[in-house]
Amino acid sequence: MPTDSAPEPQVSTAAFTPEPPVFTAAFTPGTPVAPVRPAGPASVALPDAGRLPSPEPAVPTDAAPGTSSGSATVPAVVRTAGAGAGTAFGVDPDRDVDARATSGERRGADAGVGAGGGLGPTPGTGAPSEAEPRSVAPGRFPGPRQPGAGSPSHGAGPGALLDPYAAAQATATENLLRCWARETDASAPGNGILHLPLPASGTALVVPVHYWSPTGGHRFGAPRLSGAPVSAPPVDAVTLAALLARETVGAPEPEGLDLVARVADSVRRTAVFLRDRAERPAPDPGARRDGAGDGDGPDLFLAAEQALLLGHPLHPAPKSRAGLTDAEARRYSPELRGAFPLHWLAVAPSVLAADSAWTERGRPVTASVLTARLAADGPAPPHGYALLPLHPWQFRAVLHRPETAALLDTGLLRDLGAHGPAWHPTSSVRTVHRSGAPAMLKLSLALHITNSRRENLRKELHRGVEVHRLLRRGLSRRWRAAHPDFDIVRDPAWLAVDAPDGTPVRGLDVVVRHNPFRPSDDVSCVASLVAPQPHPGPSGAGTAEDGVCGRGTSGHGGCGHAASGFPARSRLAGILTRLAGRTGRPRGAVAVEWFLRYLHHVVRPVLWLDARAGIALEAHQQNTLVLLDAEGWPAGGRYRDNQGYYFRASRRAELDARLPGIGEHSDTFVADDVTDERFAYYLAVNNVFGLIGAFGSQSLADERTLLAAFRRFLVEQAASAAAPASPLPAHLLDSPVLRCKANLLTRLHGLDELVGPVDTQSVYVTIANPLHA
Repeated sequence: MPTDSAPEPQVSTAAFTPEPPVFTAAFTPGTPVAPVRPAGPASVALPDAGRLPSPEPAVPTDAAPGTSSGSATVPAVVRTAGAGAGTAFGVDPDRDVDARATSGERRGADAGVGAGGGLGPTPGTGAPSEAEPRSVAPGRFPGPRQPGAGSPSHGAGPGALLDPYAAAQATATENLLRCWARETDASAPGNGILHLPLPASGTALVVPVHYWSPTGGHRFGAPRLSGAPVSAPPVDAVTLAALLARETVGAPEPEGLDLVARVADSVRRTAVFLRDRAERPAPDPGARRDGAGDGDGPDLFLAAEQALLLGHPLHPAPKSRAGLTDAEARRYSPELRGAFPLHWLAVAPSVLAADSAWTERGRPVTASVLTARLAADGPAPPHGYALLPLHPWQFRAVLHRPETAALLDTGLLRDLGAHGPAWHPTSSVRTVHRSGAPAMLKLSLALHITNSRRENLRKELHRGVEVHRLLRRGLSRRWRAAHPDFDIVRDPAWLAVDAPDGTPVRGLDVVVRHNPFRPSDDVSCVASLVAPQPHPGPSGAGTAEDGVCGRGTSGHGGCGHAASGFPARSRLAGILTRLAGRTGRPRGAVAVEWFLRYLHHVVRPVLWLDARAGIALEAHQQNTLVLLDAEGWPAGGRYRDNQGYYFRASRRAELDARLPGIGEHSDTFVADDVTDERFAYYLAVNNVFGLIGAFGSQSLADERTLLAAFRRFLVEQAASAAAPASPLPAHLLDSPVLRCKANLLTRLHGLDELVGPVDTQSVYVTIANPLHA
């Protein structure tokens, strides 16, 4: 096994091979309108804090800004208030993943996307006139129209104008339009009106553009059929889905019908979520900071997981969960703050499959011991049997599958029923959390959520333990020496069921995920942080200046997010507004600094792991967790997901020397060109560009300024003396186009992202690189 001081091979610089977009000419904009390009980076002024340092030693939290630690001076912009060198949120997972403590006395141990995705702009009822062109440049709102009767202006607090169902409709319609704009690589219309041709239906759509985002976080008004009378209603989300499906040449017709059904289901469930949150507002995340201890106030991690009411803003049906009844949705939905006891099975040793790298004080702990502890005071299994927790809905789903029924009939499985304390679903729906518990549980759930049926695959179970073992072979020590505030949330144990012939029984398994967070730790997936939330208070109670979308509009149209009977804002908007008030600085300047700190604490460590180990992370916004200090600045990060690892094929020998046999059961090695494509999409397009789009579409910062800051960051990473470098920065700087996952096309082609080879699991298209705009 190589030592930490051993020389490392250079990272492959395999180039991308762009492919033509999948949409045919029939599904592309008509006569292209030359986009209004933003100014180049030379015209964008960045604050002095924009230049971030190379990795330096951790700074004591009581050090004054600008003071030195050792021989290196660390600017205040990267100082982490309240966060120690990797241990502020718990103990080191590379020494122990500890299941011993269970409550307040337990030691804390050691993320579809944020652009747009709002609670709609208020959809007007008057048809946009093609005779009234409005200029709309990328990253700019057009001037507001004068509202007529029944035609509220964009950004207006709707009060009684919208109910939750109307807000859900507006959100779903915007999602579909954003998907279409991205997947056809549409350009900004010069007159503020997007024309979407529908030749298969013999018509076209006319869509007012309220905000055109360089990174794809556009804001749209309600679409209307071209030439329709003023009295005609706007096109709703279900109709829009059907029209777009008809235009997609090559997509199987049943999948178009499936898309329409999923969109309808997503709209209905989103409306329920919005209504419930308006009636039962979430507790203020700042309560913990105001003096409450671990025993009081909300669990901040769980609150953030329950805050994704609208879901992925670039997915056509992010909240579709066909198969759940309304009563089941109430119990099992994180958006409704559901909770439930787990269903327990006893598994005979002859059909038990398990692995564990969990340790306590250096001693291994088996997966069956871990699940027995988590069962608390539940029923004891027969002697020699292991306890397997299942999601209650999953138990009913698998009960009548032939393989499960046979195991129950022979007594190799014993049904012990639902018992024990309540667990809470997190943003993925199937991973459950209990405050104070040493572990979370990633359960199988045979529901189609976004692009997949969410049942664990055996190779994913192996992958989580394998990554934990790999990190403990010295890699984590080196990583945290360079980036002490970032780590992976470990999946160090699993338990599953095999048939008597040794074949894995799908759907009967659990991943034991280490829980590194105390209830008072302010940690949020990026998607939750940027997601618009219903904000308690009277309609029109705020404006864009205080982070709330109120009735007032500015030249930017307010923040562009409004919903049924309540103003709305993202938590990020609230944090930036409070920081601006506390520091006396403009909110735009605070936003740039917040973004720079995010790049430093979250993006740099992910690039390091790719460069130094050849491991690329599927770091989209729901898998990426950001740790916030007491004031709301980024202070660190975590990555979660045992599915989302790409071991570069070019680094196989190096990784195998560190952990012999790596990849044999996990199927994690991927060709470098595919790794490059996926890494660029997840970290750059989904995560960073999505964050920039959220800043812009919520009027928090100018996207051009943030793109210039990101470009400077990439230049510094590509030129870093600490070679080797990840190939990603150079690719993002050099390539005029990028490959991007197309969620609308993936759904229209009926693909499941967990089935088949990694390079064909979803549809990818080519888009313009906003860093080159």
